[in-house]
Amino acid sequence: MEDNLDRLKEIKDENIVWIIYIGIIILSYYANYKEVKYILYNDEKSRKKYQDTMILIFTILVIIYYYFTKQTYINIKKLNSRDSEKKITLTYASFIGTLLVLISGIIFLSIVILDENIEVEIAFN
Repeated sequence: MEDNLDRLKEIKDENIVWIIYIGIIILSYYANYKEVKYILYNDEKSRKKYQDTMILIFTILVIIYYYFTKQTYINIKKLNSRDSEKKITLTYASFIGTLLVLISGIIFLSIVILDENIEVEIAFN
């Protein structure tokens, strides 16, 4: 029963993350608008708004990725000798996957902070 309650709490948290992702989509659309304005008109204010928005987006994403990495690490700690080999393997695989996503988020955040001239295309899907 406690496992079900834990899973329900995780689903509730995931639903909050989905709402945050909707905000990220809106912010991304706004950032693209500012990037187009900068490219077409060499508008420095638009470049700065684009960069600030991208920094905000990737900061939020890194926080989310950290949360999921932490959760999968907690799942590893909960493993015990009675768990199936498949569950153990997949739990470790999930941790590695979330850790790699966290690392990529940190790299993308670093790029948008350092790339003042918008020379590197940042694509995240």
